[in-house]
Amino acid sequence: MSRYTDDALSKRRVPDGFRDRIALRMVKVMRVFADFFFKKRYGHRAVVLETVAAVPGMVGGALQHLKALRHIRDDQGWIKELLDEADNERMHLMTFIKIAQPSRFERVLIVFAQGLFYNAYFALYLFAPRTAHRFVAYLEEEAVISYTGYLEALDASELENVPAPKIAIDYWKLPEDAMLRDVVLVVREDEAAHRDTNHAFADQLTRQETDRGDKELSEVENRAKARENVDA
Repeated sequence: MSRYTDDALSKRRVPDGFRDRIALRMVKVMRVFADFFFKKRYGHRAVVLETVAAVPGMVGGALQHLKALRHIRDDQGWIKELLDEADNERMHLMTFIKIAQPSRFERVLIVFAQGLFYNAYFALYLFAPRTAHRFVAYLEEEAVISYTGYLEALDASELENVPAPKIAIDYWKLPEDAMLRDVVLVVREDEAAHRDTNHAFADQLTRQETDRGDKELSEVENRAKARENVDA
């Protein structure tokens, strides 16, 4: 049974502020390159992009782990959530590698794309974690769109609806007679879940920044009042 209605799957988050717009713009630029390289070769698209999609959770989990150690505090479940996300994306890759074997060019592309993306995302998360989470959420919104296109191609018989790989049947506990379409459906739901999680993380960081700003403003006002009382 689906975890999402059609409306919930297709929902898009409107950017709120400059940083959100920057995050969305970065994702849209990446989308242009993905569309140019892969067009409707959805299996190959999934293989290459999932090698990148598995990076943010691992980076975020590692940096949240180090932050929790530095501040000697509980991580509030962020580390496990992010590492689970990274492992889930890895399983997407392990599944689609059974569907579409990457070409030599695509393997080279994977090496360079992963190296570039890892370092760029590490720097982004280190200095702007809120923007990093919003970026991932927008990336997952695009992933939902891509997998919807994959489903439409399967339904239109533009692609063969082959039997689901054994690894997918075991991981998602699908029926033994499951087909590729069933796999794409559960993968799309995974991406929607990652979308919602990362938007929630970004929102939480926004609230923390607002609360911190309000506290600092209150302290400044209190000091100003104290000085006025002394002068009086």
